[in-house]
Amino acid sequence: MLPFGSSAEAEAALGRSLTAGESFWFWYSAGMHDFWLYAHNIVFLLIVYTIAPLPVVILELRWPKLIGKYKLQPKVRNPPSAVIRCYKDVVKTFVLAVGPLQILSFPTIKGVGIRTGLPLPSWWEVVAQLVVYFLVEDYFNYWIHRMLHSKWGYQYIHHVHHEFTAPIGFAAPYAHWSEVLILGIPAFLGPAIVPGHIITFWLWMVIRHVEAIETHSGYDFPQTPTKYIPFYGGAEYHDYHHYVGGQSHSNFASVFTYCDYIYGTDKGYRYQKSQLAQLREEWKTAEEEVGIKNNGELEKDE
Repeated sequence: MLPFGSSAEAEAALGRSLTAGESFWFWYSAGMHDFWLYAHNIVFLLIVYTIAPLPVVILELRWPKLIGKYKLQPKVRNPPSAVIRCYKDVVKTFVLAVGPLQILSFPTIKGVGIRTGLPLPSWWEVVAQLVVYFLVEDYFNYWIHRMLHSKWGYQYIHHVHHEFTAPIGFAAPYAHWSEVLILGIPAFLGPAIVPGHIITFWLWMVIRHVEAIETHSGYDFPQTPTKYIPFYGGAEYHDYHHYVGGQSHSNFASVFTYCDYIYGTDKGYRYQKSQLAQLREEWKTAEEEVGIKNNGELEKDE
């Protein structure tokens, strides 16, 4: 809750006029308790989870030929019943597990210094903090993910997430409730180490969720903007992990690929890619030879 009774008091405290964004923030949050601002997070996650996967899922279910050439596992089709079941299970986990965690973690969020007041952060501050959040979450998520692929971790927890051997966007947070909570720890570490504004925290959770949905989409679209991010894994990278399934000892990274490269857990993926590239080259050469042969026969007939 802002400690100002009016925008004039806020401007006097800041020693300048409020920006348009700050004026809107004052109007929206002035009389709202910090707990309710923090609770926005679960609402945003539910909205993003409901909307973000829809375009690709609808195209796959209704007009699969339009995007079929980009599908990473073209022989696998998830029926509508599986998609609906996945959505319902994830929403239930959000409400029954993530929701209570949001309530219980509010004192921690306040304790680490995430603020809700004025001034609002600059764009450079937001971007810098988001970079830190991604790097911290990615590193610790890598090691937790590897732990979940131990015999015990996979048998009792992580196997739920791997029910989708050909993932879909809605399956990004589809997991055992304990896994959802465990993997939430790395997501909170960055904001705890480098606390910022609650708006930055909202933005971090939304962007990370959208990234996970894109990674689990099951499609490798050539013009995806994330392809221009250095060391970014993406849908093709993570799809291999799901394709291999419980026996996978490769591609544990959640966002970037550097941990897999440094610790040698991308060797299976890189070997498969090299073999596929070699096969494509052989197929291309064979097709060219057939074309040359056919042209030669046509010339003889003439």
